[in-house]
Amino acid sequence: MAGKGNGYEEHDGNSPGMVNGPRVISYNLKEDKRPDGIKVRYKLRIATGKRGREIDARQAAVIMEVLQWLSQHPDSQ
Repeated sequence: MAGKGNGYEEHDGNSPGMVNGPRVISYNLKEDKRPDGIKVRYKLRIATGKRGREIDARQAAVIMEVLQWLSQHPDSQ
């Protein structure tokens, strides 16, 4: 497993080259970095092609909405 001991693990194979289908990267926070000892694990799904473009557009719309809200509510910062 790549990065053994650093809390990083990669699924769908660790070999280089093209990966067919969705790719998932998992990361576990080290014990000394956890809030109140709670186990924290991040899972990232990599999307490409049409699905990736859909997610990019949705994220851009949400970011714009948040920025507009923040500009209208400066006391909330």
